[in-house]
Amino acid sequence: MNQNKVALKNFTEEEMKEFMKTIGEKPFRGTQIFSWIYKGAKTFEDMNNIPKNLRTKLEEVSYIGTIKQELKLESKKDGTKKYLFELNDGNIIETVMMDYESRVTVCVSNQVGCRMGCRFCASTIDGLVRNLEPWEILDQIMHIQEDNGKRVSNIVLMGSGEPLDNFENTKKFLQLVNEKNGLNIGYRHITLSTCGIEPKMRELADLGLPINLALSLHSPYDEARKEIMPIANAYSVNEIINACKYYIEKTNRRVTFEYSLIKGVNDSEKEALALVKLLKGILCHVNIIPINKVEEREYEKPDKAFVYKFRDILEKNNIPATVRISMGSDISGACGQLRRKHK
Repeated sequence: MNQNKVALKNFTEEEMKEFMKTIGEKPFRGTQIFSWIYKGAKTFEDMNNIPKNLRTKLEEVSYIGTIKQELKLESKKDGTKKYLFELNDGNIIETVMMDYESRVTVCVSNQVGCRMGCRFCASTIDGLVRNLEPWEILDQIMHIQEDNGKRVSNIVLMGSGEPLDNFENTKKFLQLVNEKNGLNIGYRHITLSTCGIEPKMRELADLGLPINLALSLHSPYDEARKEIMPIANAYSVNEIINACKYYIEKTNRRVTFEYSLIKGVNDSEKEALALVKLLKGILCHVNIIPINKVEEREYEKPDKAFVYKFRDILEKNNIPATVRISMGSDISGACGQLRRKHK
């Protein structure tokens, strides 16, 4: 791809109109082109109400922005679909679609790889390759809508990568996905998951967008958290909890605390009670996630009895908690697993 060309899928409708002016065209052409993109046009030739000379000009200065499906797997257990997409530079990313009766949720990646180093995660094993552009995040959703003939109603930024480590592109993606004449997905239907980059959590709060924040906590203790996730060396449990309180204050949205339960590491009654103490009085919900076994890692999934005992301790102490049902386990559903196998 010519580096000097611009990706049209990176533009809001207003920006598309402005772009038309910069290339000597009338703004209404921007609205037409924007509309074609969200109707699924893959080439400028598809845009049959755009004059040929403008299509030629667009070809010279821009590209629409389309990722290519490399592989699709469907779970025989629960119908979850996992996609591998190839980017223009040959890199591979993965995306998951979960089709519930009431909604269609897509879990998008926002980086190729990840540099956060969480020890239970396959995405981070080879480190960060590069950030995704806004259009590359957006097109994961557009492709899945087209492939399934169903409107995507919910988005979770929980695939490969740390959204707050790709903050500017994530911000732009949130703007694009909410565009009225684009995908028009409401902010309240979007959840962003972070491992806890404290200053960026506060910046996100200051945007005032009513998106849902999910924090990967995984331990109420600083030392144990450092063992599980290296980001804890930079920001303490106390700092990220305060950032969560700030987020709630700014957005009036409940924060979800994600707690990956690891056998013999963070699944004891002592941890559960420390978590109760830490989260008392916070508008929150705890999502308990028995970890998926990753071949390259030594961590094990805890016994079911431990999982539900942990949840019951939280519930009895008025901390709302649920155990996440593992989706797509037969198709390498966990972050980064399929991409690594494919590589």
